[in-house]
Amino acid sequence: MNVYTTDKIRNIVILGHGGAGKTSLTEAMAYLSGITSRLGNVADGNTISDYDKEEIKRKFSITTSMVPVVWGDTKINVLDTPGYFDFAGEAVEACAAADAAIIVVNGKSGVEVGTQKAWDLCEKFKLPRFFYVSNMDFDNASYRKVVESLTELYGKKIAPIHVPFRENEKFVGYVNVVKMAARRYVNKQEKVECPIPDYLQEYVDKYRENLIEAVAETSEEFMDRYFNGEEFSEAEIRAALHTNVGDGSIVPVTMGASVNLQGILILLDDIVSYMPSPDKRKFAGVNTKTKEVFEANYDFSKTKSAYVWKTLVDPFIGKYSFIKVASGVIKGDDTLYNDAKGTEDRVGKLYVMEGSKPVEVKELHAGDIGAIGKIEASTGDTLSTKSAPIAYGKIEVPVPYTYKRYEPKVRGEEDKVAQALTKMAQEDLTLKVVNDGENRQTLLYGLGDQHLDIVVSRLLTKYKVDVNLEKPKVAFRETIRKSSDVDSKYKKQSGGHGQYGHVKMRFSPMDSLDEAYEFSQEVVGGAVPKNYFPAVEKGIADSCQKGPLAGYPVVGVKAVLYDGSYHPVDSSEMAFKTAASQAFKKGFMDASPVLLEPIASVKVTVPDKFTGDVMGDLNKRRGRVLGMNPDHKGNTIVEADVPMSELYGYSTQLRSMTGGSGDFTYEFARYEQAPNDVQEREIAARKSEE
Repeated sequence: MNVYTTDKIRNIVILGHGGAGKTSLTEAMAYLSGITSRLGNVADGNTISDYDKEEIKRKFSITTSMVPVVWGDTKINVLDTPGYFDFAGEAVEACAAADAAIIVVNGKSGVEVGTQKAWDLCEKFKLPRFFYVSNMDFDNASYRKVVESLTELYGKKIAPIHVPFRENEKFVGYVNVVKMAARRYVNKQEKVECPIPDYLQEYVDKYRENLIEAVAETSEEFMDRYFNGEEFSEAEIRAALHTNVGDGSIVPVTMGASVNLQGILILLDDIVSYMPSPDKRKFAGVNTKTKEVFEANYDFSKTKSAYVWKTLVDPFIGKYSFIKVASGVIKGDDTLYNDAKGTEDRVGKLYVMEGSKPVEVKELHAGDIGAIGKIEASTGDTLSTKSAPIAYGKIEVPVPYTYKRYEPKVRGEEDKVAQALTKMAQEDLTLKVVNDGENRQTLLYGLGDQHLDIVVSRLLTKYKVDVNLEKPKVAFRETIRKSSDVDSKYKKQSGGHGQYGHVKMRFSPMDSLDEAYEFSQEVVGGAVPKNYFPAVEKGIADSCQKGPLAGYPVVGVKAVLYDGSYHPVDSSEMAFKTAASQAFKKGFMDASPVLLEPIASVKVTVPDKFTGDVMGDLNKRRGRVLGMNPDHKGNTIVEADVPMSELYGYSTQLRSMTGGSGDFTYEFARYEQAPNDVQEREIAARKSEE
């Protein structure tokens, strides 16, 4: 592939709700630019960007893929992202690498939750954006409704620059609002000029007025001309659009039918004309040697640096680190320094990825996106030179809150599974593996049930290991509510030296649950020699690891050794440790033992209309709602304390209740006494396990 300079590069992320038509749009662009010789189809599983076996099987995108579309003398790096919320981390990474976005809206379904989440992502990364209304060839697609919904949500900055028209419910042409000219399709792609249909004139005039008003606001001179009733030339409108799209004050709306390749040529032209090249964007890091701010700004004349925005690890095609060059020009024979790891790597070969196919290139200029094979780098790392080491900010991906325990189906494959998951976690920052030694379980964290199901599928297809996902055990605790006094004697005679240890102990609740136990002694007169005190404490400490009630760790117990006796020959540390352990078990069960359950502090953010449903559901989960606060964006933040055991499956339920618009976060808050029915159920379950 040719080398492109910064001004001839556009980095575009394709965002939108799941099923809106992002991959079909990417495929149409790839076909028209000549990357593919035939137009692939999601249903047939032969698109350039959905190449993974799971994507082909499930017929939706799971990871972000890159397709470099050459249009005229410009290279458009298209980043096709998943729309389903379980794979939101992929969209975040792609936004970090992009300079502009196209938000795809299904003309049939209209504005959906994923549309608004895509907008919020663009706001977070300050990305200029277009809306592309897809599926205009569908009978019940409505461009007008989409424009009305978008205007209602985002105001006057929404500016339709193309308006479709239909005859006999069929999409037959469009009006270019900038040129005020209509085109009719004579077959799927070829078009001829035609008059603007009468029934459409009212809407076209309205959209034109909105556009001219936005153009007028770009300068005082234009504003004066606008108020004087003067017309703007097409060149002036285009120049103003380029400026306004770049600063986000105008968001154009266009449309098409990707499967018929209608509207795609216009969209590609508009991307080149109106979307900014990387050198129009600001980007800065820190020189870790001088501690000074390094203004990279995608300037090819500055020292070379790049950041890794995505990692691809595949047992078949190997490991690739996807980079965006932040400054300078990176070449195939360069040696790059990784400041985070303190290592140097020789690049070897540089690639641009056409879906899963690596295409070698000689060099990548500032602002370009490519890939390097087999270097020691992780997503978020910065690559630069040792003489001028740079560090850019890390990518903040969504935190995974859905978790399940996993076990290999075949015994002895634990290490194999762990290695495979380590590789998958390199690729997917929203996948976490946590070893819960206390409950003897390994937990797999993801962004939703579907995410975890696909991880299991990939383990089998890519790494040939099979695992079961199960409901995780909850980390209960045990403590006491009353006091007890125990006399415990351990005496064993077996010929020769025997074993003798005798303790009298008091047990009572501590004020704090932060520590397992507090040990003290009040022995007088040497009834128990001092050298046995540590053994008594060891007996208590060991007993606290697995409580007498249900085998959970013990917290908040005060143990006092106040008397006992010893034998000058038969007493030993082991004997006193055993006596203390027996005393603990009896004293614990005599002091009103209870189970404590972990309580999470939960924040649920939902659109106002779902607040009642969410609160009702939290109450069913034994949650205590502590407060509700508006976020001034049409959402309510519900704060509640909820038992951790009741949060299992909450992610799926919340999405179901809110149509995917609800989000939640939680963190461990404290332990509280579990209700009697929960205690009885848990104790019975633990006994059956034993």
